[in-house]
Amino acid sequence: MTDPVNKTDEQWRQELSDLEYHVLREAGTERPGTGELLHEKREGIYSCRACGAELFRSDTKFDAHCGWPSFYDPINSAAVTTREDRSHGMVRTEVTCARCGSHLGHVFPDAPHTPTGERYCMNSVSLSFEAE
Repeated sequence: MTDPVNKTDEQWRQELSDLEYHVLREAGTERPGTGELLHEKREGIYSCRACGAELFRSDTKFDAHCGWPSFYDPINSAAVTTREDRSHGMVRTEVTCARCGSHLGHVFPDAPHTPTGERYCMNSVSLSFEAE
């Protein structure tokens, strides 16, 4: 699944729930501690809920105690894109799906105990999980 996904706003609204649309297409955030994948412990693949692109493997997931699923590395460097986010009076790095441009969350350089030192803090509603 490497071909870019380009859909109209109306198509996204028809395919996604209200919360999924808000987070994935309007760069919203789910409430911390509420996501269905926060405590997922099985082995498997986390994909973009909007387009199905594979994003993270379970072996890179860790408990960051932040209220959202966290990973220290994407499945490959081309799976996600990043850009500076200056919303809400902060400077952060937004993470989006490289295939469809959907908002996934943010990445922070605050996980020195991981192999990369990074914490990809993702919204559960932005992801789908398939157990292996």
